[in-house]
Amino acid sequence: MRAWKAAGRIVGAGDQATHINWSRDSAWQFMALVSDEVGNHRLHEVDLAVNKVLTLAGRDEARDFVDILYVHEHILPLGALIWTAVAKDPGFTPASLLEQLKRRGRYRPEKIDRIELAAPMDLVEAKAAWRAALSDADKFIRERPHDEVGCLYYSPSRDCFVAPSPGISLAEQGLVPHFGQSGGILPAVRGQSHPSTESGEAPGWQGATRGE
Repeated sequence: MRAWKAAGRIVGAGDQATHINWSRDSAWQFMALVSDEVGNHRLHEVDLAVNKVLTLAGRDEARDFVDILYVHEHILPLGALIWTAVAKDPGFTPASLLEQLKRRGRYRPEKIDRIELAAPMDLVEAKAAWRAALSDADKFIRERPHDEVGCLYYSPSRDCFVAPSPGISLAEQGLVPHFGQSGGILPAVRGQSHPSTESGEAPGWQGATRGE
């Protein structure tokens, strides 16, 4: 999940050598890059989550499956991520991306055992959670209006992205649609400043698996 095009060179020699990189942001994303405590730049957690959905659709790896279950539970439901991800890969529709993901989730215990997990995984529970996530995702993409496809839904009052409820307008739920662009953009809410703009920080998701 590369967000940067980078070049660099070695300055100095031996123990005094330093590898200096210079980069430019080139990714089409939903949010601007965020800085960590030491000044490094990384993708916002919601862009990491959307990219992970597309990664799982493109390759059948157990570690991606584990991460998606974590994302679905802690970041944004699978249906909302599918709805959003097609803006990054216009070759998919929400329905076709969902069908591709339905082919995932068949993993042997030994494949899971090879992953360095933050917590043990019960495959039976994981399979049930995946089926429920797929079923809920199917309902979600059928209920959303087509002119909103490819967007996230931002809640100014909660300062986070959420999955809207069906049958209720976005205005009634206090939500605003948020579309991505090259380099990312903060959600625009009239009369309010975004807290992330003031602090320069945003929650960081590094995945349920380590080392990704």
